[in-house]
Amino acid sequence: MTLRPRKRSLTLAGHRTSVSLEDPFWDALRAMAADRGLAVNALAAGIDAARPPGVGLASALRLAVLAHLRAAAAPPACHEGDAVSPS
Repeated sequence: MTLRPRKRSLTLAGHRTSVSLEDPFWDALRAMAADRGLAVNALAAGIDAARPPGVGLASALRLAVLAHLRAAAAPPACHEGDAVSPS
């Protein structure tokens, strides 16, 4: 594993583009795509289509991975009426 960005090619909306990400982000992006039953290109295309103007693709991919990992690590939400056991 390297912490230097590694350039890989993606196909987004029928166009080839290169993106540089660190290996842990590529690994997490592949896992995120697998969790959603998507190919990495399809996941990246969705992230690309949703990114705000002025945000680079690599940044948008990193932020999407971060949001995915945060959501996976978050404790389940308590809903009104749920039983709470005393400590």
